[in-house]
Amino acid sequence: RRGSHAAKHVGTAMGGGQRFPQNLAHSIRNLAVFAGLFGLKSLQRISGWTNLLFMVFAPDLHEYYRATYAALCDWDRLQSRAKHIKRNFPERFSVFTTATYNFGPVTITLPHIDFGNLAWGWCAITALGNFDPDRGGHLVLWDLKLIIRFPPGSTILLPSVILRHSNLKIGPNERRFSFTQFTPAGIFRWVYNDFRTDKDVNSSKNTTPQEHERRKRDRESRWREGIKMYRRW
Repeated sequence: RRGSHAAKHVGTAMGGGQRFPQNLAHSIRNLAVFAGLFGLKSLQRISGWTNLLFMVFAPDLHEYYRATYAALCDWDRLQSRAKHIKRNFPERFSVFTTATYNFGPVTITLPHIDFGNLAWGWCAITALGNFDPDRGGHLVLWDLKLIIRFPPGSTILLPSVILRHSNLKIGPNERRFSFTQFTPAGIFRWVYNDFRTDKDVNSSKNTTPQEHERRKRDRESRWREGIKMYRRW
């Protein structure tokens, strides 16, 4: 847990023993609530603005997220079983597979890193609520020794795997919520593996020695190639 507040993850995930990516399970009641939230014009505008920022400041990384999600959806449509992938937003609003609603009503996160995300990837954090941003709710980036004023309605994109982050307390009668978007690293691995898990690839008799060697080279260069996606233009 990131703090004592209520929170729910929504969208497509991969990890924790899953055999393939699929949408997180929720009760029918909660699914109806989430559908209503994702249908809000205000939330769609927030996500669309976030998507535009991502596209402008890290176009290569944005394209990597977009292409990975698109490939995953194409794979899912070809399966004979019931479809398991449902986007939170239309593609024009978001390239992230997963979102978290931090319902608060006092969302104060503890210092943490999101180790389940792509190592060089970005996640989007949007602050919501009614609080005095001059007195609390600041975003803290511990490794950079930065405390950033982060008023309601603000959005930041950051590499949440490598930057430890949290936020400061707010006043006793104030409310703070947040909305985050991200894509788990397991989804990138699944698509890279031609829609298989690492375990399936490594144990398959059809995986040639040449393929094992190529995968080893890819692992050794993945971080270096990943941060090249940070170019702006």
